[in-house]
Amino acid sequence: MAQGRGSGAAVLALLLLCVLLHSQVAESAMFTVGDRGGWTFNTNSWTNGKRFKAGDVLVFKYDSTAHDVVAVNAAGYKGCTRPRGAKVYKSGNDRVTLARGTNYFICSIPGHCQSGMKIAVTAA
Repeated sequence: MAQGRGSGAAVLALLLLCVLLHSQVAESAMFTVGDRGGWTFNTNSWTNGKRFKAGDVLVFKYDSTAHDVVAVNAAGYKGCTRPRGAKVYKSGNDRVTLARGTNYFICSIPGHCQSGMKIAVTAA
């Protein structure tokens, strides 16, 4: 009998863990960068009025023959440069999970970042 109670408690604990993990995933939001216009020029103001949390997902939709998405640091964002080792996305339908703090993204095609194809997203 004691063994039965212990296994029941283990099952209950496992079930509770699954519910907690599922609720954290369910709380994440998905945002399409640029909304219907997608990842393109002058999207740098797209974040205005939006609230982001760590774990939220940004979806970058764009023409992969004309653009890319590069996750950069603050200096890369400010200078429109791609630091060594930066993660480059090229699929045209990229999903990026936000980390806590400010997340920076640019298009590294020459002239695109300077023309407003960059965003800084701060996640709480």
